Amino acid sequence: MPSNEPEVILTPSPDTIEQAGRVRLTATLDTSETYFITEASWNFPGRGPFIVQTYDPDDEVTEAKAVWHVPDDQTPGTFDIRVRVTAELHPVRRGSGGSPPAPTTIVVHGKEEVTVRARPFASGDAVAVTMRRGDVVETDDQAFWVAIRNSTQALSFNRYSEFLAGTMRRRDVRRLAKLQKVRALPFPDMDQYRVLKTATEVFMMAHCGVRVDANRLGRPFKGLDLDEERVRLNRPDLDDDPFRAEIRHQWEDYITEGPRLPGEEDQAFLPYLAVIRLKLGDVDIVGDRDFGVNTYGILQSKLTNPCLIELIWNYWHREAHLVHAMSALLLRFQNVRTGRGPDPLAHLEIDPLRPLSNLMWGMVNDEQHRLTDTRVAYELFHHYGISMLQPGQPPMRPADSRVHFLSSFHRLLHVVSIFLKEDDDTTVLADAFPVLNALKEVHLQLTEGQGNQYLELPWQARQEDLMYQYMLARPEMREFLPSRVMVAYPEAWMDPVETVKRLYGWPDASVLHFRDLAIFGEQLLLGIRYGNWNDIRLPQQAANWVRYWRPELQGYIHAYQAVTGADLTVDPVDTTMPSILLRQRLLDQLAGTGSRRTSAPAQLPGYSGTF
Repeated sequence: MPSNEPEVILTPSPDTIEQAGRVRLTATLDTSETYFITEASWNFPGRGPFIVQTYDPDDEVTEAKAVWHVPDDQTPGTFDIRVRVTAELHPVRRGSGGSPPAPTTIVVHGKEEVTVRARPFASGDAVAVTMRRGDVVETDDQAFWVAIRNSTQALSFNRYSEFLAGTMRRRDVRRLAKLQKVRALPFPDMDQYRVLKTATEVFMMAHCGVRVDANRLGRPFKGLDLDEERVRLNRPDLDDDPFRAEIRHQWEDYITEGPRLPGEEDQAFLPYLAVIRLKLGDVDIVGDRDFGVNTYGILQSKLTNPCLIELIWNYWHREAHLVHAMSALLLRFQNVRTGRGPDPLAHLEIDPLRPLSNLMWGMVNDEQHRLTDTRVAYELFHHYGISMLQPGQPPMRPADSRVHFLSSFHRLLHVVSIFLKEDDDTTVLADAFPVLNALKEVHLQLTEGQGNQYLELPWQARQEDLMYQYMLARPEMREFLPSRVMVAYPEAWMDPVETVKRLYGWPDASVLHFRDLAIFGEQLLLGIRYGNWNDIRLPQQAANWVRYWRPELQGYIHAYQAVTGADLTVDPVDTTMPSILLRQRLLDQLAGTGSRRTSAPAQLPGYSGTF
């Protein structure tokens, strides 16, 4: 460390400002040594500690920035802006030999004066009169919703495609090499399929879940779209660094609040999982490496890194005919004819010179290791009380079901639509109590079904469906299944699915709407399932939930009406099973076209859902 301790250079811009203005502040260190800022704590006049910004040393931050939004009623005068900077100092190696000195941590303070002047008001000034929404209170669970969106987007198909295209990190490459050694398949010439299957598993391991750790507050928010989150959280004036710090501060409060068992006061949990931990207070927490046949305890990773996926994502993709289209292609690959009339896929010949043929060969041979439709159907009934109709199949005999989930969820969407109309009217104070009560009901339904195969089956179903999407998105498919090129589908697998649907005369609702239902439904249910709604009394949190998730809520309502014809914004709320509505729309579609096609999709192995 140098003999003279570095000083903070605090630069306000401007240093003289009128009331209601903004002062941008930059803090650097006056030193010739290399340094990286790890924390900056700002104090503004009349506000006390404003924000604490934390930085990862690997980001090599040398400037801390903040913005002081001068209040409209700030008393004119000269005020001190104060900042405390914590930094790692890396002294320059002296002499020709030896290793560089170890970095040291220093804490230095700085201040600078800013003058605030009264804003003059003169004759002829234009005075803007607006009516703003009242009763908006920030809540800590907003940070969790940000983490949910970031996590689900990390598992999206486009991110998955980028991952397979070679954007793996070194850690992922090591995982892939390790898993390939133990993921053997008993058929010849299946190496490419085995790599795809293992890489998909690695992708999910790397991107599924939210790390709940008070020492790594930035982990759930890496790659965050700050511009979009600013709009959702109504923080338009905050710069990137203060906004990021505010989200991390909310997240820290969210995962550390609430009662803890003795000895676990410093443990960070999601509030909902913290309540479950208290219920199981007589059970020790064990690490994943300690888990074995003789070990009894709660797995640490299940509490601190919950995998945020929902089986409803798979349900709506199945109703979009993702699995059914892949089943038809695999049958044709095996030279099996489908249907009673002309074979819709008679022209399909996949040459053996390109990877798709080998991948399909592997998928056909690996069928016994994939989930059956029956298992998925029972789990959907257990999670959400949603039935996938299977004509000609024996009736289901579920052990239990969330028979009230669909009515509770649709009632929630209905009261949300009412709240949004009232909330947009600035002459009305929208009542969020009906939304809060509806959230509690849906939360109860979801958590009652949170057992048995809850984690493992959705994980495997997601892995399999991602592989289906990848194979359908292969460039070879564009040759074998010509599509409408000018339709801008957001994901490449959607064009081939639409082509297969047209060939077989399946429902004509766009696959885009089903994909929206899958993504929006998953995000909404995750925010309800893992929110501690049973312990919430104030309606402001429910109001914030609606405002944050407004695009997903209104998108789900629109997409649901587009595919089923049911409008969830009107009374009485339609609680008919969506598969029944989809089947009726198909019958209406066939009657309107005069089609007599008898090659119903139900005749395909693995096809269930709408017929």
